[in-house]
Amino acid sequence: VISSPIPNPIFTMLSISSAALAFNAPMAGLHAPAMHNSGVRMETKADLEALAGKLNPVVKFWDPLGLADAGEGFAGASDNAGAIGFLRQAEIKHGRVAMAAFVGFIVQSNGIHFPWATTLSGVSYADISAAGGPAAQWDAVPTNAKWQIFFLIAGLELWSECAMDKHYMKGGQPGKFPSFEPIRKEIGHPPLDLFDPFGFSKNKTPEQKERGLLIELNNGRLAQIGIMAFVSEARVPGSVPALKGLITPYSGETMAPWGPGDADSVPFVKEMLAWSDTAPWM
Repeated sequence: VISSPIPNPIFTMLSISSAALAFNAPMAGLHAPAMHNSGVRMETKADLEALAGKLNPVVKFWDPLGLADAGEGFAGASDNAGAIGFLRQAEIKHGRVAMAAFVGFIVQSNGIHFPWATTLSGVSYADISAAGGPAAQWDAVPTNAKWQIFFLIAGLELWSECAMDKHYMKGGQPGKFPSFEPIRKEIGHPPLDLFDPFGFSKNKTPEQKERGLLIELNNGRLAQIGIMAFVSEARVPGSVPALKGLITPYSGETMAPWGPGDADSVPFVKEMLAWSDTAPWM
């Protein structure tokens, strides 16, 4: 995916295809698809209420924070429809990441890894896997590899925000990742798209697509609960009774992107680690 293989912990959690190679090539001369007005549909609160009834006929629409009524200024939105587009995109994205993370956590917890080295210096996937649970494995990932992963994610995020026909806050489809076709036309890479790389969805009927999106939303919601249960039990053993004794304990800071191994080369990591020692809630 990048100039050196991605360490197993993040590979399993992100499930990013080899299409990401495009971001190692010069981007000069590339142009995003032209903006046009076809397919624009701004969702309303009524649409959210109808969607909620399909997702869960028992709970239906439940919005105690009143987010569906958010208007101008919310996350940069110009109106309520834009705010709803942002919320829909956020939920879909969080659900997808959580599903990948849930599967990745299980894979990593069972010691499953690639059999080869992950760096030119000889650090192997087995070395990383032997560090402990998934969070400890992330701490064991070399700093340079973490930087590569972060820049890859940043590139994908930039493309997803700038290359779509219509932004999801302007009537575009929430959750749809734009095709890499403009890049392919310029440099011939990447061969596959990140969204539906093998074209399995394009020939489905509208009814099949709608059902698939409902399943994805429900699975994503459940996965968010699941991965947070894993993380909570690892950090505070016994906090999730159903997982007691099943998750490898982790004493570090779960939400910190950097660990002790990065302290000498990444600014402010030492200060961050020192702060965690003085904050009793961390």
